[in-house]
Amino acid sequence: MSTTDRTTNFPLPAPWHSESGLPAPRRLAVADDRVRAATAHRLACEGTGLLWRGDYQGARQLLRALERRIDRKAPAPAATPAETFRLHHRFRAHRARVLGRLVVLLDPDHTLRLRRAPDVRAACTAAYGPPTGPLLVPLRELLGVLGAHQWRERGVTVPALGGARIHPHYGVFTPVRGEYVDLVARTPLPGDATAFDLGTGTGVLAAVLARRGVRRVVGTDISARARACARDTVRSLSLADRITITGPDLFPPGRASLVVCNPPWLPGRPASTLEQGVYDPGGRMLHAFLSGLPDHLEPAGEGWLILSDLAEHLGLRTRAALLTAIGAAGLRITGRTDTRPRHPRATDPADPLHAARAAETTSLWRLAPR
Repeated sequence: MSTTDRTTNFPLPAPWHSESGLPAPRRLAVADDRVRAATAHRLACEGTGLLWRGDYQGARQLLRALERRIDRKAPAPAATPAETFRLHHRFRAHRARVLGRLVVLLDPDHTLRLRRAPDVRAACTAAYGPPTGPLLVPLRELLGVLGAHQWRERGVTVPALGGARIHPHYGVFTPVRGEYVDLVARTPLPGDATAFDLGTGTGVLAAVLARRGVRRVVGTDISARARACARDTVRSLSLADRITITGPDLFPPGRASLVVCNPPWLPGRPASTLEQGVYDPGGRMLHAFLSGLPDHLEPAGEGWLILSDLAEHLGLRTRAALLTAIGAAGLRITGRTDTRPRHPRATDPADPLHAARAAETTSLWRLAPR
């Protein structure tokens, strides 16, 4: 008999921690290398957490087996792109919940005491902060923490910065889609005195602007993690004399000759805190940027809105609605530069949203007060 056949209601052995905001399991069963994928899948779907006590590589294999079982029931394309997106988004949230029920216990010093387990202490400290006690975490999220730590150590090459590398922190949107960075790197500047980079994230756009000759750049972000990451980027590129990072307000005080904003591209609700770089509920950040822009521009200054039209192809927003919002904010369009996506999903026919992704265009809209 597998250990998971003896489901118990014992209390959680440590505080629950989920970076994605997943709820703690209602009950726990101990699982090891003898558990069958079918049994694990059934228990996870019922809300039971599987506390793994076996081999680390066995846990990864079980997670992959669970993924395959869940993906068998992925929704088929619907009649409209909007309905396809809605079903896909809901399925992804369900998938994350079920997979998040395979859990592991971290020791008070962030050690993972499983056979053949890697040393996860540095990665966990970077993501969760200094250890303060044991933690119960989803294995899938822990694997994400380890992957993000590798990204951070290796860094991401940014051609627009002359091939320099930036080192994204866990939970900060990584600029792997370089097309929007290239737009900022090649669009003529309206002035070189001051620029604001709203929602700076890793600080990559602020760095590009400073390298282009802008004398003072202020980057803002609502996320403390992003602000810490951007400050690390500024220091590593020796740009601290030109770039200041602040927050959590969207706009810093004062006016600038250039205000840049690259808001999340999809006007939907994020399923987790880690999706906040992709989803903008109700277009809040987009509309806050547009409405606040006239009061933060110098005379002859410009606002640069960097936005994908993926939401339009998915039926989540219309071009008419975007143009109406720009006009309602007292702004006019002085120019627009478009680029096509280069990410792998744009050419992956197996992606359920392939048609929309293949048609996607990313634009830099140049805006000025009327």
